[in-house]
Amino acid sequence: MKSPEEVKQEFAERGLSISGWAKERGYSQALVYQILNGSRKALRGESHKIAVELGLKEGKTGCYDDLSFYKAEIIQ
Repeated sequence: MKSPEEVKQEFAERGLSISGWAKERGYSQALVYQILNGSRKALRGESHKIAVELGLKEGKTGCYDDLSFYKAEIIQ
């Protein structure tokens, strides 16, 4: 896993912007910066997905249908 500083450094070394990365993936730029600056916990949802993609935390991303116990069928 990488620290937020390491992630920021990698962007800088490659001459890439964090904002550009966020836009390319359809994420809120503000949310990405909040995660990198530690003002937003990345526990679930989009925040979790961003942190995993940036290498800040281990984990999987997906949707409810990916859960082994989830039944997408609606019983009426």
